[in-house]
Amino acid sequence: MSFTLYLVEDEQNLNEVLTLYLQKESWDVRSFFNGTDAKEMIATPPHLWILDIMLPDIDGYQLIREIKQQTPHVPVIFISARDADIDRVLGLEMGSDDYLSKPFLPRELVIRANKLLNRVYGSNQKKTDTITLTPYEIDLHTRTVSENGKPIDLTSKEFDFLVTISKDLGQAFSREQLLNLIWGEDYFGTDRVVDDLVRRVRKKMPQARIETIYGYGYRMMKA
Repeated sequence: MSFTLYLVEDEQNLNEVLTLYLQKESWDVRSFFNGTDAKEMIATPPHLWILDIMLPDIDGYQLIREIKQQTPHVPVIFISARDADIDRVLGLEMGSDDYLSKPFLPRELVIRANKLLNRVYGSNQKKTDTITLTPYEIDLHTRTVSENGKPIDLTSKEFDFLVTISKDLGQAFSREQLLNLIWGEDYFGTDRVVDDLVRRVRKKMPQARIETIYGYGYRMMKA
């Protein structure tokens, strides 16, 4: 079973970064930049809402009220840059299941979402351990890659890049996004390291359909 998450966050950069981190968990993530668009999807509920309180149109309090009225069983994580104590208490009173105060590390959100999903839906959800890109097989558990059963020697960052763009075939990743996801947000070097990494992966896996999006980044296409 694949979990579906709705992320409501009006800050574009933060929305994009959080979406990428959540998608790395093999979750189906639908992102919204305002409450109005998100409100239209309440009748088609996800497994989890991640909801910013401060939105440009209707605020998160109004949105969670309607979510809980229509789908009281669906869990909600509140995020906010305002007074943490006040928002945490109000959010809990209105039915939120967890709360994160900005700024926070994207990985912390992933951990909290994982724990909440397991608590609500059970920890026995089947999670795929392999990704197939014919003729290549990526084993997420052992962090190995093989071609028709023959192992391919990848570095840790080469493997992380391969997994990142292979989990969402066809999705475009900018060089900046790849830097953040693979090297971390504290990396201050040039984004040319991404191009060097891609060249090495292409040399080791010539049949992988890694497409260059000129002036932007890369994407993996279906074999």
